[in-house]
Amino acid sequence: MRFFTTEGPVRPDRHYSLPPLSRWNLEEVLDLINQEKYFLLHAPRQTGKTSCLLALMEHLNREGRYRAVYANLEIAQTAREDVARGMRAICGTIAAAARLYTGDERLFAWNEEALAARSAEGMLGGLLESWSQHSPQPLVLLLDEVDALVGDTLISLLRQLRAGYTQRPTAFPQTIILCGVRDLRDYRIHASSEAEPITGGSAFNIKAKSLRLGDFSAGETRTLLLEHTHETGQVFTPEALDRVWELTQGQPWLVNALAYRACFEIRTARDRTQPITRELIDQAKESMILERVTHLDQLAHKLQEPRVRRIIEPMLAGTEPGEVAEDDRQYLVDLGLLRRDGAGGLIVANPIYREVLPRALASGPQDSLPRIAPTWLNPDGSLNPDALLDAFLAFWRQHGEPLLKSAPYHEIAPHLVLMAFLHRVINGGGTLEREYAIGMGRMDLCLRYGAVTLGIELKVWRDGAPDPLTQGLMQLDGYLAGLGLETGWLVIFDRRTGQPAIAERTTSSEQISPQGRRIQIVRA
Repeated sequence: MRFFTTEGPVRPDRHYSLPPLSRWNLEEVLDLINQEKYFLLHAPRQTGKTSCLLALMEHLNREGRYRAVYANLEIAQTAREDVARGMRAICGTIAAAARLYTGDERLFAWNEEALAARSAEGMLGGLLESWSQHSPQPLVLLLDEVDALVGDTLISLLRQLRAGYTQRPTAFPQTIILCGVRDLRDYRIHASSEAEPITGGSAFNIKAKSLRLGDFSAGETRTLLLEHTHETGQVFTPEALDRVWELTQGQPWLVNALAYRACFEIRTARDRTQPITRELIDQAKESMILERVTHLDQLAHKLQEPRVRRIIEPMLAGTEPGEVAEDDRQYLVDLGLLRRDGAGGLIVANPIYREVLPRALASGPQDSLPRIAPTWLNPDGSLNPDALLDAFLAFWRQHGEPLLKSAPYHEIAPHLVLMAFLHRVINGGGTLEREYAIGMGRMDLCLRYGAVTLGIELKVWRDGAPDPLTQGLMQLDGYLAGLGLETGWLVIFDRRTGQPAIAERTTSSEQISPQGRRIQIVRA
């Protein structure tokens, strides 16, 4: 029986999958190869790049016009600045790939000849020259994980490819495709004697084009999910199909991960006579996030990078990122953390990432939280919003000051501490959804616990700015209207200098919004 896979590359005999070559503009790729071009393929991790390269290799070899070989260069990453070690690893990998995919054993001998004649710094060029001269068809070399290489090893690779470029196709590969997460400009090329990186283009100015492998479309997402129905007879409800697309926006790993958990891990769903429902998809989403599965953990780790923080921190705070280099913005798009909306602005790529990012940042404060008794629950286990407000005020007065220091992003430290507190609340069986309002100076939270839905808006009062109460009430009206609620919280964190201690300035009051809603105002 086939199943959804997140480990890649896909095997159609074992995994539900879309035809890999259907995700490229294959005609464009073949035109580039026919024109003897060298080009790049890049996309975020776990989006199907390797599956596409392997499918392209199989397609080319089946056609017979070219001899194509795929090689993963990640093994050479540990060489870092040791060029001799790195080049031996790269050439050995290519030789092993040629033996595996084409049965050609000669590359091992050519490696030794190239090393003796040109030393390690030139052996890749020597290998590719000998191989091309003895190949009955022009060579197409597909090099994966190239951006895993760093420093002088990467520079040597790129410059040897550039040096042999003019000899193609009779004495060098007709086409070389470099594949990785990042576009060439973000390759980690550093010269040991310089503080600033050398730009990618200076070492590889023969690149004809950079192709980006996109996420699934809504139609492709649905087609993939329905593979399971065709195989097992188990149906997805229309709401479940819509929910997968809504949560993932077609990110391939997320689509497969949600579907695998819903169809194969949740016990009740193993009965193939029972449909996969929206509730099962939401349950799968929550378990993925709580477990910090590897894919999501890798994204969370990126939040520590300064160039990521410069953009993500103001986005979470609801403020404009300000002057940020285009390369930094594109870097987050290339990583898959952000995407451009229809108007060209940057937004978090999908709702799951939107939830993971602040939850990861709040993990420090959450781990630092004291033991809190669930005084917000009624005797029947339902949520009491008034008791929750009292519990938060008591918690904030006592623990807010020290916990702010445990938050990794200073500008949104209060937001992270509040979210850490609310995560303790929902651990009993609720959810916390987040909306970022970039440029509007706010973050919106929606806490759902049983039959209770609570809309919360967070604002920050900073030096030189007016009291955000009036604007916050108007904005909260709009948010609550979308949720269909008549009550909510407006939490204003006072971050102005010279204010009394948190325990002294934290207060709450009730006020009617411009549209007649009953709002609890928290000043913290």
